[in-house]
Amino acid sequence: MHAHSRRAVLGAGIAVASGGLLGGCSPSGGGNGMDDSGLGGQAGPAAAGPSEYISPHGPEVRDREDRRGPGPVRRLQLTATATTLDLGARQVRSWAYEDQVPGQAIRVTAGETLALTLVNQLPQPTTLHWHGIRLRNDMDGVPGITQPPIATGAAFDYRFTAINPGTYWIHAHSGVQLDRGLYAPMIVEDPREPLTYDKEWIVVLDDWLDGVGGNTPDKVLARLNGGRPMAHGTDAQPMTHGTAARRPGQRPETAASGMPTMSRPGGKPSPSPTRSTPSGLLTGATSELLGGAAGHVAYRYYLINGRTPDSPQVFRAKRGDRIRIRIINAGGDTAFRVALGGHRMTVTHTDGYPVRHTTTDALLLGMGERYDVLVTAKSGVFPLAALAEGKRRSTLAVLHTSGKGARKFKRPRELDGELVRADQLKAAESVRLESRPPDRTLRLRLTGSMRKFDWAINDRPYEPTQRYPVREGERVRLTFINGTEMWHPVHVHGHTYELPDGGPRKDTTILLPHRKVSVDFDADNPGLWMVHCHNVYHSESGMMTVLGYQK
Repeated sequence: MHAHSRRAVLGAGIAVASGGLLGGCSPSGGGNGMDDSGLGGQAGPAAAGPSEYISPHGPEVRDREDRRGPGPVRRLQLTATATTLDLGARQVRSWAYEDQVPGQAIRVTAGETLALTLVNQLPQPTTLHWHGIRLRNDMDGVPGITQPPIATGAAFDYRFTAINPGTYWIHAHSGVQLDRGLYAPMIVEDPREPLTYDKEWIVVLDDWLDGVGGNTPDKVLARLNGGRPMAHGTDAQPMTHGTAARRPGQRPETAASGMPTMSRPGGKPSPSPTRSTPSGLLTGATSELLGGAAGHVAYRYYLINGRTPDSPQVFRAKRGDRIRIRIINAGGDTAFRVALGGHRMTVTHTDGYPVRHTTTDALLLGMGERYDVLVTAKSGVFPLAALAEGKRRSTLAVLHTSGKGARKFKRPRELDGELVRADQLKAAESVRLESRPPDRTLRLRLTGSMRKFDWAINDRPYEPTQRYPVREGERVRLTFINGTEMWHPVHVHGHTYELPDGGPRKDTTILLPHRKVSVDFDADNPGLWMVHCHNVYHSESGMMTVLGYQK
């Protein structure tokens, strides 16, 4: 795998290269031009970390990939570029893959080898992370850990065998680039798909501020950190955020001036108590579901598949169609509560892995989480509603099977109906971990405050040389303890863990304030792997660390 110059790849788009699937090619294991640190000499020796840990480019990583076995190769090219995006309500200048948001879905079949060249035409270096994919470590896309950043005008070849079917996604993993338009769905098809359905939708949720009112994610991060850009490992200046509690029994609203609204059945939307500032910061956003404060950032728009409610995407189907909906939360600072008006949903998967089928009215997705659901379409026009939890704003798409379209919808009753949490789900028997006690337990305490924005793990803000040791073959228990007043979606790279008591297999989990959860995984993917909060403003302020496989 290697970085190469722009000259050879200008004009590359996301498309299957000529020849399509090429049988029998195995992933390359070398020739990347990097030293053992995996940094190619670009990030300095400090980032390499202690020598007793396996390098992302070590023989152990190549051996693990070889054991996965080579598959037919699917070749793609993808360009990250500055562009103008049409969100429906307005056009904005931002960054995206192939001039669209979300980027075009990448589809492979489990067992295939994906060979994707990312071309960087952005004004900043970038990398590409494959969220939820259990892939070889040197392809994970973390700058300074698994690869050097891809410079402006350069490109990088990502190549790995996709082994686990499911709903995943890709996104930039450099600074706060995720909170622009640099993301796309990734679907790994199951060649022995057990579900039967007539149609499939991909629904990508997002919160949007880039290019609106002069704001960018970098400016917002600097303001959250006291008016200056945040360097990993530095202290932020104090900052006050409102945390007013909601009255008992009070339910969140979805209305916002200047956008189509979903009013309550038989009533009007109530005024929002949240307050945004010209700087893009938000006060007073609270949610009982999230245990208190809901977020820090005031987004002008909330999107489904890159569209505002002014111009929503319309999904067409016939009455009685069985529809699989793959829901992805690509937001930077927002949890979404999702429901389909007039319908119940059957949850079949979370974070790519099957669960015992469970029926519900609504779901709550933290940033980075995914759920697959099945619905049977009724006759009519219905809102697929996504409430920005605690922020009193919403967005929607439309299911249309018959009749005239609708401009306004009442708030679906399902949003306030039964809601299934991840810890209420059970893993399907086919993906349950074998019962065994942990060989190693690591305690990761999430620390910091909204006032100082000094987020960290075990009171230590991120440094590239950090390592929490594991060893291949171990059953590892991660005990996450939230010592803060804020909720955090906790994400582990390169692995899926199991929630307690036969819970679902996950890679991203909502952890409420002053709660803890212990999750187990099998250490079977050597290298250096990030653990972090998937609120991009928390992680970039220090709430991330590294699991390191010892030699």
